[in-house]
Amino acid sequence: MVGVEGQSGLEAFMRRERGYPTTTVMDKLEQALSSFLGSGELTKCVARVLARACKKARISQSAVEADAGNNAEDVLLVGSEWRLLLPVRSAGGTMEWADRLFMPGPREVYEMPAVVRRMVEGAGETGVWECRSALTRVFREMGDPDWQQMPALVYMLGEGARARRVNALDIKGACEQLGLGARVDLLIAELKAAGVMSPRVGALFELMRARAPEYELNPSLFVGMKEEQ
Repeated sequence: MVGVEGQSGLEAFMRRERGYPTTTVMDKLEQALSSFLGSGELTKCVARVLARACKKARISQSAVEADAGNNAEDVLLVGSEWRLLLPVRSAGGTMEWADRLFMPGPREVYEMPAVVRRMVEGAGETGVWECRSALTRVFREMGDPDWQQMPALVYMLGEGARARRVNALDIKGACEQLGLGARVDLLIAELKAAGVMSPRVGALFELMRARAPEYELNPSLFVGMKEEQ
């Protein structure tokens, strides 16, 4: 995915004067997003905001408002629901997605998970929202020796998820099926760092019931994933 002047993905197409991608890239990104958000003005706004956020993996409230206007709050709600953009602030200082404080204001900042950033870049080039190449790229960048198996691992977790949730035993089982059983703890850490999943430490009752740490999977990874396998 190497583009103009050695840059990759959407960054290669950013207009230098304001940081906007070209019309062609925006059209492709909007097309990709419409596969699960539907078409319309809101999707156009989401595409503009994601394109800008993709450049540095963060975006300010003022930048969201500049790109989305009156649709800014709806764009942020969609971003939060699909785990595309998440408020940096959280309750109690935890990194759990469920604890992120959605309180739009002039000083708020939102961040884009690493794997979402790569999906946005890919969508701007192909017009398709897919996670296989994004997952392999992120884990390769992390230096994981088994990066080629990450799409299969994530797909298995998605297949066995309950209400988009898995626990440590589910992850261990999937890893063992792929011959990765000796690396479970490290892979859990990497899956969190990549934005594939988030711990749910606050769900004490569910944690006691499962008798294992529980995690929330990123729903944006599973759009069309079945067809990719």
